Amino acid sequence: MNKKLYLIDLDCYTRADEKWKKEVKETHCFDLNLLPTKGLQKEFRAFIKERSRQYALTTMIQERILYQRFCSILRDKHICVESLQELEWEQWLLKLRSWLLEHGQKLTLQGISVYGKEKTMPSSLITYVRKAYRFVEEEDERDEIEKDIWKLENLDIPYKKNPIKNFQTLNFTTIAQNDLREETKKSVYEHLHHEAIATIFKELTAIRRLSKYLAEKYPDIHSAEELDRELLEEYLTYLATEAEGVNNYRTDLTKLRGVLETIGKLYGYPHLESLFLTSDLPKQVQPKIKSYSESELMRFNAALAVLEEQIERLMVIHQMLGTRISDTLTLQTDCLYRQDGHPMIQIRQMKTNTFVKPISAELELLIEKAIQYTRETNGDTVYIFVDEKNTKRPLQYNTIQNKVMNLIQKKDLRDDKGELFGFGTYMFRHVYGIRLTELHLDDWTIAKLLGHTSVKNVKFYRKMSLQIIADETREIRAEMSRMIRANLAGWGKEYEQI
Repeated sequence: MNKKLYLIDLDCYTRADEKWKKEVKETHCFDLNLLPTKGLQKEFRAFIKERSRQYALTTMIQERILYQRFCSILRDKHICVESLQELEWEQWLLKLRSWLLEHGQKLTLQGISVYGKEKTMPSSLITYVRKAYRFVEEEDERDEIEKDIWKLENLDIPYKKNPIKNFQTLNFTTIAQNDLREETKKSVYEHLHHEAIATIFKELTAIRRLSKYLAEKYPDIHSAEELDRELLEEYLTYLATEAEGVNNYRTDLTKLRGVLETIGKLYGYPHLESLFLTSDLPKQVQPKIKSYSESELMRFNAALAVLEEQIERLMVIHQMLGTRISDTLTLQTDCLYRQDGHPMIQIRQMKTNTFVKPISAELELLIEKAIQYTRETNGDTVYIFVDEKNTKRPLQYNTIQNKVMNLIQKKDLRDDKGELFGFGTYMFRHVYGIRLTELHLDDWTIAKLLGHTSVKNVKFYRKMSLQIIADETREIRAEMSRMIRANLAGWGKEYEQI
């Protein structure tokens, strides 16, 4: 068996663009001879091949360097094991940190989040070895729902997937109380039958926050059965005054209540179903709907020209359609058709229903060009915009978010207030809705073009349109007032009377 895995023979090389293929020499490889035992060679052969199937050539080029550094650690530390699992992860971590310090290398890295904020991350070497360690963990023979980390693909229920976000696991390990953890698992399993996976993640976030609070304040509580109204009121005060990271207080409490009420039904804890009062949940505040100005749109769209052509098409189509980003990313290659000679599009909304609407000939041509590009690049696919790692699924939200945010930071793109742009894909939909109101269309027509099933939200677009007009004409109105006052300057008492 060849003990060298050459990059040109890996799956990632076949999928790569020509410009990246030119960066790879025929001799570039993962040399398994650098590993001290046959067991490790077998594990890393499987790990590297699996990584090459999932990730791009650029990632594998970087990981080849990390692999070589790990082999150096094995040699320098005289580590000779048949499997990564022969040592606990904490032992590996100590050895990795020791080697990094001995060689004057940092244990952590200062990174930048997708929104430009600083964050601390482990050394890339530690991250790489941890991934390999988890890859070779012994297979747990228990039923998936008995484990503390569920692989969604192994569940026996058709849960509501989110095709534009790559949810793979549900992690219950950070729920400190054993009984509460098991109770939460059963509640989540029940909810998976009818709730979207994104909602499940929010529920887990809420229950983890409660678990952390209990571990610090009430370490003797182990089960949801022990929760009472007095404790809940203390927790509500904590959330309102001390807790960090609560982005939406109402949403957090709503998800927590849902989980606890289901636990109450499943385990026969009737008091959990009446634990919350209606007054515990703050009133729903209608958020201020934001939109882009004309100058902001011009700056943003001018900068898009440096992105890959298909990403440019995606962003322009997204603006012209006025859809949610989830609906744009999941447009299918059969979405276009003609009705009485007019171009139409079928949009399969993820949140609600499928609807159709007319589009312009220019937009039709642009979508056809995007479909043609995908077919030439990836063959026949379901979606117009596809994930390069797996063309059976649509382009992932995080992928487009990272590309656009990198562009914003690189170009230092700023809004009218001088702040960096965010990934405000929803704001393009607001612009679209405002433009419809300015065309003096009736509410029902606007709702249909936006894909709404009712007209109740149209009023917000009309309100935004009026506010924009007021903002844009404020200086003109002020100048007219000054002119009128100047013309009335000699009126004296008559002016005061007026």
